[in-house]
Amino acid sequence: MVSDRGLEVLRALILDYVETSEPVGSKRLVERHQFGVSAATIRNDMALLEEAELIHAPHTSAGRVPTDKGYRLFVDKLADIRPLTTAQRRAIETFVSGNTDPEQLLFRSVRTLAQLTGSVAIGHLPSLHAATVHRLELVSLTAHRVLAVVVTDTGRVQQQVLDLQHELSEPVLLRLRDVLNEQIVGQRLEQAVQTLEQLYADAQLGQEAHEIIQVLIAQVLSNRDDRLVIAGAANLARRERDFSSIYPVLEAIEEQVTLIRLIAEFDDEDEVAISIGHENPDASLEETSIVASGYRSASGNAHVGVLGPTRMDYQRNIAAVRAVARYLGRVFDDPTP
Repeated sequence: MVSDRGLEVLRALILDYVETSEPVGSKRLVERHQFGVSAATIRNDMALLEEAELIHAPHTSAGRVPTDKGYRLFVDKLADIRPLTTAQRRAIETFVSGNTDPEQLLFRSVRTLAQLTGSVAIGHLPSLHAATVHRLELVSLTAHRVLAVVVTDTGRVQQQVLDLQHELSEPVLLRLRDVLNEQIVGQRLEQAVQTLEQLYADAQLGQEAHEIIQVLIAQVLSNRDDRLVIAGAANLARRERDFSSIYPVLEAIEEQVTLIRLIAEFDDEDEVAISIGHENPDASLEETSIVASGYRSASGNAHVGVLGPTRMDYQRNIAAVRAVARYLGRVFDDPTP
């Protein structure tokens, strides 16, 4: 059984390793931390920690680094989660506020989280398979350019500029808008796609209408897929000196389907879930850690979090993820500015 001092040694070792990325030896721990005992005593404590599989020696190094089990104990019992500063909280409010569209909020929150943590930030927005079409707008920009806007009942807004091969007058465009709204408003997305496909097959609508309907079908279909937004990948190159710690994270970023499945399992709102190294069910994530939290958006249960090497700053990341998720939850509870 690990003693209280042994747990403090583990805590100090993890903090030093996160800061330096170098294996930590007993001499360094004695010099940097006030244990009040000799280096030999600390070496004995480290030997017990190694027997408990909480730390290990990489290669032939004299120092030790934490194991996944050591990180888990640190996160569960030893980490002091420092609250965000006033400036950090103000930054969240500044960057995230001002828009209640779920997709735009996700982009903003992920970028903010990447800035706060200096890590790779991730956001998951659930699909809108149960959403309905609230409104369709077709706006004439020029004779050959149209802005198509699809709004769902959940508040998600999608817009796309379409360059037409054929000239389309504004009165014709407005009549087409009215016809499409009459047909698809109130329909669930899958049903709306079927309706649009039927209209696309109607030769009487003309080639110009076909071009617009084709774009609308793609817009509606894109809402049926879960989305993963990632920001801050460049932070890895700035923070990590060892490329071997970066490569697994880059691989995990590419495996978006795996990440979506894993993050979607973090269901508890207002709670931060942490998956460390080999705790991750997929082999591609065994050298990474994920810190994530859920919040209730207009589209359903959404998530924000950070992804990085197991040697991450858990204290800072937990505090930042919790703060961003809670702020987003409050925005959707009371969307008035």
